Amino acid sequence: MKKSHIREISYHIFLIVFGVGMLYPLIWMLFSSFKPNTEIFKGLSLLPQQWIIDNYIEGWKGISGVTYAKFFLNSFFLVICAVIGNVCSCILAAYAFGKLKFPLKGFWFSIMLVTLMLPMHVKLIPQYIMYNSFGWVNTYLPLIVPKYLATDGFFIFLMTQFIRALPREIDEAAIVDGCGTFKLFARIVVPLSIPAIITTSIFTFLWTWNDFFGQMIYISDVKKYTVSLALRQFIDTMGNSSWGGLFAMSILSLVPLFMMFVIFQNYLVEGITAGSVKG
Repeated sequence: MKKSHIREISYHIFLIVFGVGMLYPLIWMLFSSFKPNTEIFKGLSLLPQQWIIDNYIEGWKGISGVTYAKFFLNSFFLVICAVIGNVCSCILAAYAFGKLKFPLKGFWFSIMLVTLMLPMHVKLIPQYIMYNSFGWVNTYLPLIVPKYLATDGFFIFLMTQFIRALPREIDEAAIVDGCGTFKLFARIVVPLSIPAIITTSIFTFLWTWNDFFGQMIYISDVKKYTVSLALRQFIDTMGNSSWGGLFAMSILSLVPLFMMFVIFQNYLVEGITAGSVKG
């Protein structure tokens, strides 16, 4: 056997072993969700000795009379609002930075990049005081409204790089045909920026769905809990006896994330690489 074949086989074996190692915690959690609570941390066996679905049934009942159907609806509502706001506001800002000319354009773009380096914890107390004065605490507004004001510099930068990579000839042809600034944006830039838009949507979905800290700060009503906040209650309210329900609901909470990657993975790769390679 040639050395190149041996090297290739060894490389793939390494990737398989590494992948299994990375996925093992998830696999363990999946099988543990079908185990009785007394069996989860007993022994080294991965497969359940007794397969049950009680953890899913009991876990779905939720807490304080609020089922997980409500928590999932809350999460989807918050995520959808965040995705729409982030995409609309960030692509408008990116279009301005990428295609338009205005005074101090480079300066404002630099300021936007500086916000990427500002830790979230530095802004936490001033933001909380401001939102509390607005009466927004214990509502979704602190988590939604900023998305409509283009506050996520990472996505603005991502879309700006993608838009700058679009051929200038297309813009010139559209202008010759009578397209103004808005028509150029709506008919040319937006359709060609679909990969970047989908990438922004996916990451906004993931980050908002998985967000725990921000939601914990601003939401205290159980009926407004998202899935992230509801999962914590298995430990806080029921102690160690709720591990089965926690693992079961955690598996269900991963399903939307998994579906997003499966459906949009091609757009995700294209959206991330196109601007960086061409820009």
